[in-house]
Amino acid sequence: MNQFGVLFRKEWRENLRNYKIFWIPIVFILFGILEPVTNYFLPQLLDSLGNLPEGAVIELPVPQPEEILQAVLGQYQLIGMAILILAYMGSIAGERKSGTATLLYVRPLSFRDYFLSKWLMAGITGVMSVWLGLLAAYYYIFLLFEQVEIISFLQFAGTYSVWILLVITIVLAASAAMPNAGMAAAVSLALVFFMQIADSLLGAYWTFSPMKIPAYAAQWLYGKPDMSDYWWTLALAIAFILALLFFGIWMAKRKASTAKV
Repeated sequence: MNQFGVLFRKEWRENLRNYKIFWIPIVFILFGILEPVTNYFLPQLLDSLGNLPEGAVIELPVPQPEEILQAVLGQYQLIGMAILILAYMGSIAGERKSGTATLLYVRPLSFRDYFLSKWLMAGITGVMSVWLGLLAAYYYIFLLFEQVEIISFLQFAGTYSVWILLVITIVLAASAAMPNAGMAAAVSLALVFFMQIADSLLGAYWTFSPMKIPAYAAQWLYGKPDMSDYWWTLALAIAFILALLFFGIWMAKRKASTAKV
């Protein structure tokens, strides 16, 4: 078996051993279910907790199913991104700090295969978690409200998957470059949330940017984004991912000598 296959199996076993392959999808599924269920039972919750005068009736506008899916996306942009960053911040830096990486570094090691095996495992887990969460949201929206057009949903989820891969790549590149998992998490969180804040405040000044992927994903629910800007955005995101992969491989090799013995 080639080295990449061996390293990928190692990552798979580690994700099973620390239950990442289970608890990360469960968290995304729970948030996917919570949004439609909360919106459906919100009037009853307000009625039971609101201490209203007798006979008072709470009437709230029924949210559109597309709005609920967009709200799920908002939860993922805040809590979901933090979960992925905290889950994978120590993938490389943590191994160097604990001395685990030394067991690998003393052997002939392809740092390209080493980094890409971690990236692939984290990418599979992250994308799978998001799809399971969005599918759970889609199912409960269908049960409690109305059906979202399946083609629009697939375009929405597929576009957002590119953002997830970008975030995963940022985390692993930071883990390769930083001396410990805490620094990797701080850099990743700062960069990811700065990108989101910058686009929310200044996004009107540019029409294509990797920061706009979540916005363009949501636009598929209401029609479709401007396709020229959309494809330029995806192209830039893929270029950014490739650049970060090269950077992460280089830093993993450069920092190998700092591993604890």
